[in-house]
Amino acid sequence: MVQPINWPDVKVYVAGHNGLVGSAIVRALESAGVGEVVGWRSSELDLTDRDATMDAITEARPDVVIDAAAKVGGIMANSTYPVEFLKDNVLIQTNVMDAAHAIDIDRLLFLGSSCIYPRHATQPIRESSLMTGPLEPTNQAYAMAKISGIFYIEAHRTEYGRHWISAMPTNLYGPKDNFDLETSHVLPAFIRRFHEAKTSGAATVTVWGTGAPRREFLHVDDLAQACLMLLQTYDSPETINVGWGDDLPIRELAETVASVVGYAGDIEWDTSKPDGMPRKLLDTSRINALGWQPTIKLRDGLTSTYEWFVENVA
Repeated sequence: MVQPINWPDVKVYVAGHNGLVGSAIVRALESAGVGEVVGWRSSELDLTDRDATMDAITEARPDVVIDAAAKVGGIMANSTYPVEFLKDNVLIQTNVMDAAHAIDIDRLLFLGSSCIYPRHATQPIRESSLMTGPLEPTNQAYAMAKISGIFYIEAHRTEYGRHWISAMPTNLYGPKDNFDLETSHVLPAFIRRFHEAKTSGAATVTVWGTGAPRREFLHVDDLAQACLMLLQTYDSPETINVGWGDDLPIRELAETVASVVGYAGDIEWDTSKPDGMPRKLLDTSRINALGWQPTIKLRDGLTSTYEWFVENVA
């Protein structure tokens, strides 16, 4: 068993601390009274630079490391830049973990993505589905990088006895999401598309796919609470799912976002564009058994995320 962490007594390095996930984790740590949070923006530290990463983490000497850093994007970005998504993510996570090992960090949490699971995995997807079938082609480069991270965690546990863990979140959203239409995921892209259509008075919005695939969404603040709980209680080589435990069709998501934004026009579906995985719902029974449950309902989370978008992006 791992020793419980007394947050006021520790320094935590959050890789990716200014991003969607990392900033939520920082908020949760500060609410827990953490002693100190360490983090560098990408303009200050390039985590693909091995020497710079080793030097920065060695000098900071944190007690706990949370790796929430990654090169991320939606279907278009993943399909267009598979080399960058594979190479950069492998470099980032390997450099962070090697630096943590070099300074004898015993508690590290690596965050992956639900896209690690096979395209046709039995739904809801259990952690044991990992590596049991082919990946979704539109994001397999990113998925392969994250899978290597999971096994790198397991390797450090096996070879060095580290109490390192990995968690696989479902689709995430919230403040500081990426709203760039070229590289964003579906939910923030919908927010921006419908907001711009409302602002311009457009009669229709055309979106990719059929609207039939089902997706699960979790607010990043719920994920952050899960991360802190896992660092306190979880100690297993097997990755653990973090999700809402329920899903909805993309068509319904689009209609809900349009309603929250206040867009009253028509939604048209470009069925010549790819849908991605037909369904991706995580089995969350293992983390639920540890006592964690999400609390932020989708419409409430969408409303607060849209407010943040209007104030900070639009």
